[in-house]
Amino acid sequence: MMREILGVADESEARRRWFHDEYFDLFVWQSVSGEIILFQLCYGIDSSERALVWHKDAGFFHDGAEAGAAGAGDVIGAERVPDNDPVISRFVAAAHPVPDDIRSAVTAHIREYAETRPVPTRRRRFRRADWQQKPPAAPAQVSGQKETGRG
Repeated sequence: MMREILGVADESEARRRWFHDEYFDLFVWQSVSGEIILFQLCYGIDSSERALVWHKDAGFFHDGAEAGAAGAGDVIGAERVPDNDPVISRFVAAAHPVPDDIRSAVTAHIREYAETRPVPTRRRRFRRADWQQKPPAAPAQVSGQKETGRG
């Protein structure tokens, strides 16, 4: 299930939000009125990561490995039937905690993309902005011991 990562810095004209689980990162930009103006749905978070990008003025882009490429994994729209698309199904299941307005809008756009592709691919690999990088894992503590800071 996706959860919201809090503490994401806003831009001057948009609120940025980040929802995450082990397979998806959903980055959403909303206007002051709450309208979604841009989203990036990153999926297959590993060496085959892809991103479906939608912008209200520029439309869709799909960055990352192409369908059918060796080791590409599932690609949104490869099935051409949104109800059978494994990535869409997985998103719908994972996105229940995402606020209804965001979940509904993003799901509708993903389905629209799946029905209308192909769209331009800007790059073979999706590049995350600095703020979209995963934070380092917290250091593990040795069982039963805490660091005291004494030398």
